[in-house]
Amino acid sequence: MHGPIGNLLESTVSHDHVLERAFEKNLPDLSRLAFRVAYSVLRQREDAEDVAQEGLVRAFRKLKSLREHDRLRSWLARICWRLALDHQRAARRRASREGLAGEPAAVTDGEELALAGERRRRLLAAVDALPEKLRIVLVLANLEGHGVRDVASLLSLPEGTVKSRLHLARRRLLENLS
Repeated sequence: MHGPIGNLLESTVSHDHVLERAFEKNLPDLSRLAFRVAYSVLRQREDAEDVAQEGLVRAFRKLKSLREHDRLRSWLARICWRLALDHQRAARRRASREGLAGEPAAVTDGEELALAGERRRRLLAAVDALPEKLRIVLVLANLEGHGVRDVASLLSLPEGTVKSRLHLARRRLLENLS
């Protein structure tokens, strides 16, 4: 095709191809990001790997719908975050249907190990109790080690919003752990 429609189709096809190549080139980094986000919600390696893989597949299939290719990382993080939450909700529904409140805690050796495990459980429960918008910022900044600017970029938020959410999340954690 020639003319304006042919040029539009050609630029769309080449733009899609560029996005696909960028996705493939950055796949190891994107895979780590997808896993870290999923693991921060699920806290189980196998489930996080499944969710991360599903998130990567979904993102690749819907790559054409991404308007701003510089937002690929934040878009993927959101996809994986939502998939992990969906997975978590489904697991809770399944557990309640089956009458399982939770698995019994593993028997540990040593008082120190038991105390450390209890502190970890309390901390994770306090993080889980945070509202989603505070939890994702806290997880990305404090648990995953991203800076404020990176978190703002990943979540498409202003840096000031990230800072205030981090402050509020930390304050609520302190309140919940006291």
